[in-house]
Amino acid sequence: MPYPESMRSSLRLLEQTRAARMREVIPRMTPEEKTALLHEFHPDFRAEGMRELRVGPNRGDRVPNELADQLEARSRIDPEGVDLTSIDYEVDVLVIGGGGGGSTAALVAQEHGARVLLATKLRHGDSNTTMAEGGIAAASHHHDSPYLHYLDTMGGGRYMNKPELVQALVMDAPFVLEWLMRLGVMFDREPDGTLICSLAGGQSRRRIHSAKDYSGLEMMRVLRDECRNRQIPVLEFAPAVELLKDEQGRCAGAILTNLDTGQNLVVRARATILATGGIGRLHILGFPTTNHYGATADGLIIAYRAGARLLYMDAIQYHPTGAAWPEQMLGWLCTEALRGNGAHLVNAEGKRFINELETRDATSSGIIREVDHRKKGIRTPAGIEGVWLDVPIID
Repeated sequence: MPYPESMRSSLRLLEQTRAARMREVIPRMTPEEKTALLHEFHPDFRAEGMRELRVGPNRGDRVPNELADQLEARSRIDPEGVDLTSIDYEVDVLVIGGGGGGSTAALVAQEHGARVLLATKLRHGDSNTTMAEGGIAAASHHHDSPYLHYLDTMGGGRYMNKPELVQALVMDAPFVLEWLMRLGVMFDREPDGTLICSLAGGQSRRRIHSAKDYSGLEMMRVLRDECRNRQIPVLEFAPAVELLKDEQGRCAGAILTNLDTGQNLVVRARATILATGGIGRLHILGFPTTNHYGATADGLIIAYRAGARLLYMDAIQYHPTGAAWPEQMLGWLCTEALRGNGAHLVNAEGKRFINELETRDATSSGIIREVDHRKKGIRTPAGIEGVWLDVPIID
């Protein structure tokens, strides 16, 4: 599709400055510079985008308006209209969510001898896992270590992460990578069989393992096939609309709704795993999203109504690079691997304005600053403004 005339003058500047930009070195921001950038431009710090919750375990906490609307809403279920004495399914483990996390949980639970049922709102595999392109981070090479991975991850979270969760992430990552390969995931390799690693924002080492630019799709293909090969029961188009609790207040299963018939299904389970994904499709502050259509906070909402306290609801991850033009691709992910391998972020004047390997929050804030504050964005015919992601400079 040819570029519209309104964008061509900026495109010419992009091409004219390419050679000079390839010799340019933009230093990483200092911690003080990054903090100032985030507080001024990151959407998480926009007071008008948040409000205090009025009900529930997080009452008084500030969360995005769009999420607050859902957390404060009434249940879809009339308690008087559900017969809890009629059990449709009784299992050891109920997994709610059919993406990479839910499928992995189902496989591991079954490996340990549990009777498992996996229920998902859409089709098995419809998830953000399928949408992921860049790859999976794991310290697998001699130049890297879980220690360095830990420091990078803590720094990327502005040291507000839970250390024990980050420790579990970085220590388990190489073993998860090996497990996925044993199942059949085809990660990219050198001719001699060595795993190829690329850079990502906020990382000090090359540790991103990919399968071309459809890494998540490849992982989901294998995980879904493995669930089918092991004959794990899967209920598709059956979202969980409420969690059930026993007399001691412990989770005892869930109520599902069959989207085809409208029938409610009661599942009793000794353990329930929520793997329902994020909230991108609530379009916080009206931003486009690279998330799958199913990412509408369902798991957070039913967990909250069951009494769970939610963590970090004031922190939303904004991916820096999603397509703004052509309009039919609005919100389509442009993988982080592009910037990790040298693609430039360039404004309407053909100039770079930030180191492309800053963390996602800083890079997103830099783009917003360039467009909203400095007025150096490129406007598409539909009125959407963004910046160039200059990819012809990489192989």
